Amino acid sequence: MSVINLSKGQKIDLTKTNPGLTKIMVGLGWDTNRYSGGHDFDLDASAFLVDQNGKALSDKSFIFYNNLQSEDGSVVHTGDNRTGDGDGDDEQLLVNLRQVPSAVHRVVFTVTIHDADTRSQNFGQVSNAFIRIVNDETHEEIVRYDLGEDFSIETALVVGEIYRHGNEWKFNAIGSGFHGGLASLITEFGLN
Repeated sequence: MSVINLSKGQKIDLTKTNPGLTKIMVGLGWDTNRYSGGHDFDLDASAFLVDQNGKALSDKSFIFYNNLQSEDGSVVHTGDNRTGDGDGDDEQLLVNLRQVPSAVHRVVFTVTIHDADTRSQNFGQVSNAFIRIVNDETHEEIVRYDLGEDFSIETALVVGEIYRHGNEWKFNAIGSGFHGGLASLITEFGLN
């Protein structure tokens, strides 16, 4: 089975075409372009578990380096990577689709730049950003979305999301940039 490469705005079914798919690994990766500022980049992947109105259920529905798993254990962040060096995924989240609470309509995957303002960094200096969905049991990559280079001054990205469609799960390749870093995403998803 070949991996399906998506473009921005494309939606694709996950569970219907992959019967028995219950556990996925969401890998996010990127490369940073060194520049004269000299600061290291520290990019952070996060997930928001949101209801049908697009709002996080609670503070514990925000999964990131200081809260590595959701209350019910359905979404687990495997840990912070502070350099982004090397090939492949820079950070990963594991999702058990069967355990995601019924109140959660979508799981939104984001990437932010830590201390972006202080370090004068933005996604214009980041390249080769991608998200991929892997069947965690067979290690087979199902879907991949390469974001391309169309960002400049943004400091936060909503990369993609998985969402419920009836009894099935689908993936949506979003690729939207935000100003204001992580704080803008926290506000977007209804947290303080």
